Amino acid sequence: MATFFLLVIYIAFISLGLPDSLLGAAWPVMRIELGAPLDAAGLVSMTIAAGTTVSSLLSDKMTKRFGTNKVTAVSVLATAVALLGFSLSPAFGWLILLAVPLGLGAGAVDAALNNHVALHYAARHMSWLHCFWGIGASLGPVLMALFLAG
Repeated sequence: MATFFLLVIYIAFISLGLPDSLLGAAWPVMRIELGAPLDAAGLVSMTIAAGTTVSSLLSDKMTKRFGTNKVTAVSVLATAVALLGFSLSPAFGWLILLAVPLGLGAGAVDAALNNHVALHYAARHMSWLHCFWGIGASLGPVLMALFLAG
């Protein structure tokens, strides 16, 4: 069962890495449809980063109170809803609003799963964990390019 959970965590880190590199690949097309300037992507990125930082700092308290499973489930749901909202956003303001749960969710799941792996698995799994994040971060722009080309 421990191996199964580790595989699920690896897959979660692939999905955690996917959106981290999507904004840069999608922004040239998104900004035109939203009527936003090129540099507005920085505001979205900074909002996501702020949410990630806040949730990472609060992760220990949240995990102790609710457990890794609940924190992860709620965080993944918040991240998924925010990403869906990004794809449906009619205006730039919505991106800023949705960047908050995206950052909060991503930071919480990242910190909670990192902590879980550090406490329950051998140290080498932490390296593999971040390798899988890199796979997701590498695949994000590729998938976006395929989507935009299609």
